[in-house]
Amino acid sequence: MPSDRDHGPQPIAQLMRERGLTAADLVAASNEQLTFKAVARALQGRWLTPNMRGKVRRAVVKASGTECALEDLFSYARDDRAGS
Repeated sequence: MPSDRDHGPQPIAQLMRERGLTAADLVAASNEQLTFKAVARALQGRWLTPNMRGKVRRAVVKASGTECALEDLFSYARDDRAGS
């Protein structure tokens, strides 16, 4: 497994713990095709496509009721923006 795909623990995991959210909460809140597997990958720090990160972010916003940016959830999102 290439190490550039594994980014380690992500801020989304801490945010979900603080707000008492579970993967089931995000999947239920999403009106897009968001799966438990995608949420698990996000929490583990596996690289997600920009589209999938957007789905996860929108589900977090809907489930928590608070706005957040991609950079608040994924540490590697900052790297993507710097490269663009």
